[in-house]
Amino acid sequence: MYYNLDNEIIKRSNKSVYRDNDNTIKLFVENYSKADILNEALNQARVEEGTDLKIPSLKEITKIDNRWALISDYIEGNSLENLMNNNPEKQDEYLEMFINIQLEVLSKHVPLLNRMKEKYRRRITNTELIDDNTRYELLQRLEGMEEHTKLCHGDFNPSNIIITENGEHFILDWAHVTGGNSAGDAATTYLEFCMQGKKDLAEKYLNRFSEMSNINKMTIQKWIPIVAVNELTKGKKEEEEFLRQWIDVVEYQ
Repeated sequence: MYYNLDNEIIKRSNKSVYRDNDNTIKLFVENYSKADILNEALNQARVEEGTDLKIPSLKEITKIDNRWALISDYIEGNSLENLMNNNPEKQDEYLEMFINIQLEVLSKHVPLLNRMKEKYRRRITNTELIDDNTRYELLQRLEGMEEHTKLCHGDFNPSNIIITENGEHFILDWAHVTGGNSAGDAATTYLEFCMQGKKDLAEKYLNRFSEMSNINKMTIQKWIPIVAVNELTKGKKEEEEFLRQWIDVVEYQ
């Protein structure tokens, strides 16, 4: 089948995203891992079939010009990130909407997904980017975290929420989803706001999420060094120095 790649809407180091009429085409770089492509498609399909969440329907896994591509429904609307940026006077309102959507996701369970703790255990164990003492302390901390099976998006940020004209919300990009602990998912969102230079928004998010979820703020903070290592292993050199500042396993003891 022919897909039109004239309308690029997102460009990243390892992929580009295009709109072709009613389709969203996520086109990965050459030699991108087949296993990672299939895992992302499987994750999205399991969430789509296993919950009532509004997410783009996965249509096809294919190759375009020898590059792997995932084809999903295109969702017409505005990202919550754009709404927050364009309407700063409504930041608190949009932040509460954002957290309510995250709590909706976290209320779901999809039993066949990979486990968050196992994923982080592998990342910490296998990376050569931290020393042995830090590795030991992080693994000890991880083992002490409660084992949950809540649906954790793993990349929950306002750019992955689309608000349609009639006010419905759709949640995009399920590549990093796991079954795990709500506090770990919140720590990832907090760290992403910080990585974007939005420290004030990150702190506001942390405080409000803690209030709305009834999860102690310190419980979320204890996950931050663990999720920082997970981000570090993605190999983005421009983020390495920043992330290393967060890998402090004693700060929130």
